[in-house]
Amino acid sequence: MLLAGSLGLAPAAAQDMLRHLDLTSPQMTTAEMSRADVEALVAAAQPGKPVDLAGRRLNGLDLSGLDLTGANFRAALLNGVNLSGARLDGAVFDQAWMLKADLSGASLKKAGLFGTQAQDSRLAGADLSGARIAGDLSRADLRGANLSGADFSADMRNQSMGLMRGVLNSANLEGASLAGANLSRAQLRYANLRGADLAGASLVGMDAAGADLTGANVAGADFSNADVDSVRLIGLVGLAAAKNLDAARNLGLSIRQ
Repeated sequence: MLLAGSLGLAPAAAQDMLRHLDLTSPQMTTAEMSRADVEALVAAAQPGKPVDLAGRRLNGLDLSGLDLTGANFRAALLNGVNLSGARLDGAVFDQAWMLKADLSGASLKKAGLFGTQAQDSRLAGADLSGARIAGDLSRADLRGANLSGADFSADMRNQSMGLMRGVLNSANLEGASLAGANLSRAQLRYANLRGADLAGASLVGMDAAGADLTGANVAGADFSNADVDSVRLIGLVGLAAAKNLDAARNLGLSIRQ
């Protein structure tokens, strides 16, 4: 499958590729299975052998509420899929397409989203604690999501594919928990982090230009080399306990009280 084979691209390259894809094509909008088919696979799954849906075309399916713990969705097509309230702990979404997918309230503890294209996805109230996220969640709705301990950091081992890292540009993370998360070199340009919990998070080298951190908890957060150009740093909680804010880039261009 051409799409599956091209998903090793860095988020920036994938964005360029999106401009040349027909997102209205059957490949990107239709499903080769039904909910009943997926339910049958779940019912037949053996202990220790999660459901394997790698490379399957599941666009637009209603899979809400299903227990798909540990399922393999590698390189699957999940555009517009409804996985709201589903149990997806430890599931693998590496290199999957999940444009405009609905995972509101889903549990994705320690899930893998490496090279995943999940722009405009809905993850409000979802639990992604401990997840590995080196994909593109630009414009995603992550309000109130649990991202504590999640790893969005750049993967320095795959430079041949470009810099793989978490991309959350213009994402809505208002009230989300990112306590202890690794955001080293992640992109959060123009992201909404109002009231978010960043306690103990690594923001080293993060690109947050234009983001809004109004009222965010930054106690113990490390700002070393983070780009805070035009970032709203107003009413921060735990500011006195933040680390290396003076070592952030473009601090003089940030918006502060």
